Amino acid sequence: MSAALTRCPGCGSSNIVDDNLYCQVQRVCVDCGSVVSEGVLSNDYTGDTEISYMRTTEVSRKPCLNLIKGLQRVKAICRILRVNCAIEQLSRTYYNQSYQHEHFIRVSLQKKEVLGGCCVLVSCRLLNWPITMGTIGCLLESDPIMVGVVYQEMIKILNIEAPVFNIYDVMEAHSQEYKISSLHVPEELAEDSRDLTKRAVALAELAADTWIVTGRHPTPIMMASIYLSWQSLKPNKQRLKFTLDKFCQVAKVNKLKPAMKRIAELKEVLCKLGREIPWIREAVTPDNVMRQLDDILKHRFALLRRALRTHEEAMLAECEASSEDCQTEESASSQVSEHAKPNSNESPAEKCELNAESAQRPRDGNDNPHTVPEVNTDSQESQGPAPNWGKRVLFAPPCVVHAKRRRAEQPMCKDVTGDEEISDSEIDSYIRTPREAREFALTQKVLSESEKK
Repeated sequence: MSAALTRCPGCGSSNIVDDNLYCQVQRVCVDCGSVVSEGVLSNDYTGDTEISYMRTTEVSRKPCLNLIKGLQRVKAICRILRVNCAIEQLSRTYYNQSYQHEHFIRVSLQKKEVLGGCCVLVSCRLLNWPITMGTIGCLLESDPIMVGVVYQEMIKILNIEAPVFNIYDVMEAHSQEYKISSLHVPEELAEDSRDLTKRAVALAELAADTWIVTGRHPTPIMMASIYLSWQSLKPNKQRLKFTLDKFCQVAKVNKLKPAMKRIAELKEVLCKLGREIPWIREAVTPDNVMRQLDDILKHRFALLRRALRTHEEAMLAECEASSEDCQTEESASSQVSEHAKPNSNESPAEKCELNAESAQRPRDGNDNPHTVPEVNTDSQESQGPAPNWGKRVLFAPPCVVHAKRRRAEQPMCKDVTGDEEISDSEIDSYIRTPREAREFALTQKVLSESEKK
């Protein structure tokens, strides 16, 4: 710094300081207040030196932090699913393309996480690796609806023609997880994976035809199909005694709790179809239906039609029987009313005795169908919940058969106008301090004196 700037040109003092009060930096003399020097105004960007990923104009952009995390997530999903290197590389390529697209650059982080799973899903489908959308949703712990929406948007933006997955491939990949080949278990418990897959696919298709699959997770249904197929291929006493817990222990897989319910539902459907087989004389029960599974699956379409026809005929016969019962009751009530009419040949004394007996008889509402209690009963039945139609049909969706009870509507609260009367006990409940108590007592005393006057 020059000597001219270290001394004040007005008073010659060397007591000069920097004044940062204003946006332009100045050097000011403390003794006389003269401005010794002024700074230069700058239009340069003086804020944060880091430029965001969206604002940069660099040709080769550095990947942002979210993109790096997304690629790591894609890699982790591929390692969990144990896919090959080609699927992993294709998934990373699709994620890079879709992430940098303007449609996904401004979405939430949750949607970007789902995007990585969708890239893995479409890569697996393109390279014939069987995987379901529910598996991706479970890995990401996200809503299946969001996974489906992001998947459709991604294949539309990237112009990908993803093939539709085949249930046989999915079931085959799932059945290979069960270690029940001759290399892992004894010969009497071993089963070929191809035969097991074929039987399990037929069971899954039957479950879909009878509404069992509707709204359900696919993995428990596949486990139930594998278990029942394994029992039915060699339905001996040893296999039929195997529970699902023991089967999962032998096959070295984790048991799913919903699979027990799916097994019970499948057995119920198989029993309904097994009863329609004409050459079976014995009663079909859940304990012996596995021995008839081969015939049921072979003729399942004909048995489904026959079971529905039988159920309709039974319902029609029941309706006719109920209508005949109603007609019988009406005729009986009309006969009773005819006998109850007073006879014109009776004497007045006998009529008085009959009237006295009818007056002393207790009225329970069962003698006369037009009494008030029965009218109230009808009104209560009409106000009750509608009957579940899923109980009347042979096969129905689970949400209909096991319908949730609706909450009873709460009565509407009356409007508060402010003109309601307030009792003394309510006023006492609002008093908190001793001062309020004294003022309230004084007010009551004044009111009582005014009433006496």
